Amino acid sequence: MLETRKLTLPLDKDVLKTLRAGDACTLTGPMYTLRDAGHIRLLAELDAQGTDELPYGLEGQAIFYAGPTPPAAGRPFGAIGPTTASRMDFAAPRLHRAGVVATIGKGTRNTLVKDACVETGSVYFIAVGGAAAYLAKCVESSATVAYDDLGTEALRRIDVVDFPVFVGVDTTGADVSDQTAGA
Repeated sequence: MLETRKLTLPLDKDVLKTLRAGDACTLTGPMYTLRDAGHIRLLAELDAQGTDELPYGLEGQAIFYAGPTPPAAGRPFGAIGPTTASRMDFAAPRLHRAGVVATIGKGTRNTLVKDACVETGSVYFIAVGGAAAYLAKCVESSATVAYDDLGTEALRRIDVVDFPVFVGVDTTGADVSDQTAGA
């Protein structure tokens, strides 16, 4: 039986070093949601300030590539599922180098993202697509932090409990999709 690692957010870099591609984990604590348009806005802010010092408390945090639906069933969201992570590959290396320690999405990442994980000691987690209603049950609270005008793509801080993920890319650059190739 596969053992599930219970991790507390924000993640400690020493803990991240112990994770291996394919490990099943649950995340509990604060994480942030951000998608395509939000990443473009965040990078523009970094460019405008002339530094890669992350605003909004994102240093040392995890970013979940998700666009949640409105509240439902007494929860902050009716559904919150991962979006395709490769759509954020243009921004992930810079954000990892600026201090984001984990990203969460679905699908594979490019070589530049894998290299940034190695360089910075960061990881990429995979959340299961098609489970958005279930994942919404893991979200206890939500607050918009920035970019409210972007709607579902706004930067939000969410607090999660036992949010299920798998390690997609670990701090050594090992990629779970490479491990299953040809199996």
